[in-house]
Order: sequence, then structure tokens, then C-alpha cells
Amino acid sequence: MNFSPPAALIKFLKPYDREVRDLALQLRALVLEEMAPCYENIYDAYSAVAIGYGSSDRLRDGIFHIAVYSKHVNLGFNDGATLDDPKRILQGAGNRIRHITIKAVDDLKRPEVRSYIRRARKKALAEARKLGEPPSKQPRGVVSTVKAIYPKKRRPK
Repeated sequence: MNFSPPAALIKFLKPYDREVRDLALQLRALVLEEMAPCYENIYDAYSAVAIGYGSSDRLRDGIFHIAVYSKHVNLGFNDGATLDDPKRILQGAGNRIRHITIKAVDDLKRPEVRSYIRRARKKALAEARKLGEPPSKQPRGVVSTVKAIYPKKRRPK
């Protein structure tokens, strides 16, 4: 399936080197192959462009996110601390979030990347059912929303 990036996302990625932009867009395509239909929330934040994915447009329903930095891209798992990590590839030490750092196209080809995305999605949907939450209305495709634009930026030059 083809998931064309929204114009706002392309604009937000413009200050980054081509390699980082390409990594971000390729990771986005991989995530959407595994997640769609879904909601995509795009943030042009202070130190990174962030793209969140979830079953609704609410932040609390976010399952994972992409954070674009000047030299790499992170695939973050919002409840990554609770994910099984038998290969110990998840990074981070916080109470909730874990991530996988993507520095090259070959990193996207690692089967663990898709595996962790699938497991995080399955776990999040199971948790929502356990809590008795009604299933979110599934969009027809990918619903992309620009959620915030911060006027002050720390971006690559």
C-alpha cells in the first residue's frame, strides 16, 4: 500500500539531511504497513519532529512513535517497558517508553523491528479490551493530523 506523507510532514523534515529524511519516511512507511488503518499525529516539536501512531487521535491511545533527530531516527514504544524484550534491543530506562535507534536503511530490514511493532499493537489493543474500553472507530485509512507547531526550534542547520 502507498501511504503518501502529508505536505506538513515533508515541510517539517526539510531542515534534516537527505539520509535522515529518507530514514524517517521509510520508517513511517514500515509502521503504516503494520498499523494501518490508524491515526497519525504529527508534532513539529522543539528538538525533533515526532509522529505518533494509535487507535484514535487521542495522545493516551498512542502505541508507538517516530522521533526524528539530526543524525538518526527512533522508533519509540509508548509502553515499551512492559514489552517482552528477549533480544534486549529496546533502549531506555524510563518507567514507560523504550525505543529502537535507526541509523541506516539496513536497520529497517531487521525482522525484530516489525516483530516489536506487531507485538506492541497487539498488546495495546488487548489492554484496551481488558479495561473495557469500547473499540475505537477504525478510520478508512491513515488519518494524519498536525497536532502542534512550536515556534522555537532546535534543528540541524
